[in-house]
Amino acid sequence: MYIDFHDSTNSVPTDYIDLLHRLLLFSAEKEGISNEAEISVNFVDDKEIQELNRNYRQQDRPTDVISFALEETVEGELDIIGDDIPLVLGDIVISVDKAKEQAEEYNHSLEREIGFLTVHGFLHLLGYDHQEKQEETLMFQKQEDILRKFGIER
Repeated sequence: MYIDFHDSTNSVPTDYIDLLHRLLLFSAEKEGISNEAEISVNFVDDKEIQELNRNYRQQDRPTDVISFALEETVEGELDIIGDDIPLVLGDIVISVDKAKEQAEEYNHSLEREIGFLTVHGFLHLLGYDHQEKQEETLMFQKQEDILRKFGIER
């Protein structure tokens, strides 16, 4: 899988980026995602993620992670057919400010929190959601299983 990392905060250590790269490859393998798939992971501050949250979700507050899935289809949309079209899953945007705040609040490492948010965002790109209780149970169990099997514990 091709993963493009962007850190507009210039605060995410390279060893975290390496860990997240391996974690996303592991997650993709567990979910049966093609090696040719593409995603981006973007690290931003609270101000930038609040703008995205306001503009795309109509919620004018910072949040921890937002995913922009590019493979989702809406009713009435035509399918694009072709073997040479890359599988571009989408973009994950993580607030480093929120991740630090939540790591402290949940009393675990920043590494664990950013790993959790990355997997959470990745599962959203694959179509998982947590709007309904049953969906939430499935998604949260899946992300905890991935993190545990990868070796990131609370």
